Amino acid sequence: MATAVIMPKQGQSVESCLIGKWYKNKGDKVSAGDILFTYETDKATFEEESKVDGIMLDIFFDEGDDVECFLNVCVIGKEGESTEEFKPVIGTQATQGDGSLVLQSEKPLSTQHSQATQENRPLVSPVSPASDNVRISPRARRLAEKTLADLRYAVPTGANGRIIERDVQAVLSSGHRSAENSDISAITGQQSRSALAESSLAAVRENAALAYGPDVEIVALTNVRKFIAKAMHASLMGSAQLTSHSSFDASDIFAYRKKLKEQQNPGAPVATVTDIVIYAASRVLLRHKSMNAHFLGDKIALFSDTHIGVAVDTPRGLLVPTVFNANTMSLQELSAHTKELFEKCKSGSVEPDLLKGASFTISNLGGLGIEMFTPILNPPQTGILGVCNVIERLRNGKPYPALGLSITYDHQAMDGADSARFLKDLIEYLESFSSNLPQEDE
Repeated sequence: MATAVIMPKQGQSVESCLIGKWYKNKGDKVSAGDILFTYETDKATFEEESKVDGIMLDIFFDEGDDVECFLNVCVIGKEGESTEEFKPVIGTQATQGDGSLVLQSEKPLSTQHSQATQENRPLVSPVSPASDNVRISPRARRLAEKTLADLRYAVPTGANGRIIERDVQAVLSSGHRSAENSDISAITGQQSRSALAESSLAAVRENAALAYGPDVEIVALTNVRKFIAKAMHASLMGSAQLTSHSSFDASDIFAYRKKLKEQQNPGAPVATVTDIVIYAASRVLLRHKSMNAHFLGDKIALFSDTHIGVAVDTPRGLLVPTVFNANTMSLQELSAHTKELFEKCKSGSVEPDLLKGASFTISNLGGLGIEMFTPILNPPQTGILGVCNVIERLRNGKPYPALGLSITYDHQAMDGADSARFLKDLIEYLESFSSNLPQEDE
């Protein structure tokens, strides 16, 4: 009996994935354990293995296609078996694992469909099925309808220019709401202008080599880079960001790390400076609620625990995994947990649910010699801390290691003095770090 292979759902927040590379073609022999294809979320790449032996009877999507979770991607079975019953069909509503509804196409998808056909097929209509230009996920549509978010201001960051939940949150954070449910004609007009701009941009790309000459290499952006670019632009457009810089005497931190190295077995991992800053920030943030928060336009969500996002440089680009409930962890627990998260990010195996939900973010560029920088907020978060490198300075004629900190905050959510008080308290905590640790952490 033929067996369908569905697009897996990697995390509650993932609604669709991009087909990366096919390792099997139609008609190929397949054994259980063989890699069939790779698929991507916004942040990670996964491999789908076959669970059965057989022949690849049919493939419904091409490389680069954006496929809803739980839709059939291909079929494996015995030679000659029919695959008609497995073809994704539209006109019906497919229920996802989270209970949301997906409006599918009115005709079965052809196994020879083109990329253009896939891109023009409306995945989900935000208001009316008559709109062919608007792409919005079910979760994002429900949030927009509930909150009256004005989708004309939405900057799509989902695959293939799709509006997803975080884009609607960004619209709400910037204060753009409709007096009534978004008018589909206005949204369609916005999308039409976007489509026109995209068409012009495609023409430029096509002739880029000619425009720049043979000595210039034209390289397409990766999906992760595209996502980062859109997210950073949306962040700057939707918030009032300011950055303050300061530094502190890191002597106590370095003395504490030296003591740890002497006490532990040679080669054993020791808590890094980043671990120590995460630990300190997770405690200090509890006293500064507006910094450990999400700004929601006319409201602010204040967290009772600290969920720290930590920027990680990976071969695929910048990833920001979340250390949930960091304030409840010992330094040793936190250090082990961050190392595990970093390894998952660098190997591309991090779960999508670990890349969301942060209430505050920390980014460390000190290892690259950066003396100060302006980290960009990850909306709807209200603060992000940049950790810089160490510079030797003099105090009363004596040298000391000064470690720089840069705090960016959303001036919509707090005043500059609020941000300054947080940074001052954090510095005081770090300068006396060893004495602030509970006895069990020493």
